[in-house]
Amino acid sequence: MSAPATHPSVTPVFIRLKLAIIRNGLRQSTGRTIGWIVGVVFAMLYGLAMGVGMIALRHSDYGPAAAVGLAVVLIIGWAVMPLFLFGGDDTLDPTRLAMLPLRPRPLIAALLISSLLGVGPVFTVIVTAGAVSALAGNAVSIVVAVVAVALVLLLCVALSRAVAAANTRLLTSRKGRDLALLSGLFVAVGAQLVNLGASSLASSDGLDRVKSLASVLRWLPPAPAIDAVRAAAEGSYGLAVLELLYVAAVLALVIRWWHHSLYRLMVTPDASTLQAAEKEAGTGGGRLAALLPGGRTGTVMERQFRYAWRDPRSKAAWATALAVGLLLPIVAAVQHGSVYSACWAAGLLGMQMYNQFGVDGSAFWTVASTISTRADAHAELRARALALSTVAVPYVTIVTIGAALLLGRPDAIPETLGLSFALLGALIAAGAFASVRFPYALPQDNPFGSSAPGQGGLAAISLFGGGLTGAACCLPLVGLTIYLHVADHHAYLWVLLPIGAVYAVTLAAASLRFTAPRLLNRLPEILAAVAKG
Repeated sequence: MSAPATHPSVTPVFIRLKLAIIRNGLRQSTGRTIGWIVGVVFAMLYGLAMGVGMIALRHSDYGPAAAVGLAVVLIIGWAVMPLFLFGGDDTLDPTRLAMLPLRPRPLIAALLISSLLGVGPVFTVIVTAGAVSALAGNAVSIVVAVVAVALVLLLCVALSRAVAAANTRLLTSRKGRDLALLSGLFVAVGAQLVNLGASSLASSDGLDRVKSLASVLRWLPPAPAIDAVRAAAEGSYGLAVLELLYVAAVLALVIRWWHHSLYRLMVTPDASTLQAAEKEAGTGGGRLAALLPGGRTGTVMERQFRYAWRDPRSKAAWATALAVGLLLPIVAAVQHGSVYSACWAAGLLGMQMYNQFGVDGSAFWTVASTISTRADAHAELRARALALSTVAVPYVTIVTIGAALLLGRPDAIPETLGLSFALLGALIAAGAFASVRFPYALPQDNPFGSSAPGQGGLAAISLFGGGLTGAACCLPLVGLTIYLHVADHHAYLWVLLPIGAVYAVTLAAASLRFTAPRLLNRLPEILAAVAKG
C-alpha cells in the first residue's frame, strides 16, 4: 500500500507573503519608507522605555499591580486595533483568501504564525518581558515568565485576528468607513479619559487605587499569565499553574471563535446589502415621518435626520459634538472646574448649523429646484434649524443640569441653562446666515478634509467669523449675568432662564427671516460653490 498523501504546509508561504507585503508597501514611495522607519524607531524606543520602567519597579510594592494593568492595556490595544487599521492593512482581510482551496485550521495556523512578524508583536514581547522581569525571582518563576510571555503574545495576536475576522463584513461596508471617520473621536475621548486617570493617580492615594484595581484586573486575560510569575516567585506553584492554564483555555476559546468566523466567511454569501434593503423597504421611513410636522417642514427635517445618520461626515460631526460636549463638562466636574463649562454642549451643537448646504454637494440642485418664493426659502431654513434644535435643546438641558448637579451647584442651573440656550440660538442665527453667504464644498475624495481646494478661506470665514459673531450676540445676556452677580442680586438669577430662552428664539427667528430672501437670490451661487467637491 502506498503511504497517504501529505499536504505541504502553507505556513512558509504565508510568511513569505507577509514579508512581501511589507517590502512592497515600503517600495511605494520614499516618504512611506521614511515614515515606517521613524514609526518603528519610536515604537521600539517607547517599548524599551516601558520595559525598563517595569524593571525599575522590581522591588516595589506597586510592581505587580503595574504589570497586571499593563497586560490589560496591551490586550485592549490589540483588540481594538483592527477597527482602526483594517482599511490600511490588507493582511487583516481574510475574504481575500476565500477563493483559495484552504481549510480553516491550516489557515489559522499560517495566519497566526505570519502575524508574529511585525512591529506590534516585537513591541508586545519587549513590554511583556519587562513586566515579567519585575516579578520573577527564582528559577521556576523564570520558566513561568517565558511561558507567560508566549501566552500573552499569542493571545494578543489571536484576539486581534479573531476580531478582524468577526467584523470583516462590517469593516468593509459603509459602516466601516463611518467607523474610520469616528476614530478621531475615539482617540480624543480616550485622551481625555487618560488625562482624568493621570490626574487621579497624581493624588496622594493614587497608587493605592492602582493596587485595588489590580486585584480585579488580575483575573482578566492575559493578566493571570503575568500574575503567575508573581505567584511562582512567592512559591505558590499550584496557583501559577492554574493561572497559566486559565489563559491557555482563553486562548483556545479565542482560536475557536476565530475558526468559526473564518468558516462562516468562507462558505456564507454576503447578503448584508440585500438584508439592509429589505429592512429599509419594510420600514419605509414611516415611523420617523409620523413624528415630524407635515408639509415641507417635516420633509426637510426627515432629510436632515437621514443625512445625520447615513452620511459619514455628518455622522462624525454629530458624534463629535455630542461626545465632546458631554465630556468637557464631566472633565470640569471631576477637576472641580466652572459650571459654565456646560455651555460647550450648546456651542458645539450650534456649530452644526454652519455650512448647511455643503453636505448636499451637487445634489443641492434638487433642493434649489423646490425653492421659488421667499416662503419656500424661509421654510427650508426653518426646518433645518428645527431639526438641529430637536436634538440640541433636550441634550443641552440634560448636560447642563447634570454638570451643575455633579459640581454641587443646583442653584446655578437657571443661569447656566439660560446662557446655553442663548448661545445655541445665537449660533443657529449666525450659522444660517453664514451658510447662505459663505457656502463651501466638502471634498468627496478626502473624507477627512474640511473644504474643497481653494475654499479654505470661505471655510475659515464661515466657521471662525460666524462663531465669533454668534458669541458676540450673547454679550447682552452675559452682561446681565455679570451685573446680577456683581450687584449681589443672586435672588434674581433665575430670570436668566426665561430671558435666555426667549432671546434665543427671537434671535434665531429674526435671522431666518432676514436670511430667507438672500437664500432665494443666491441659489445659483450656492450650488456652484457646494458642487466643487
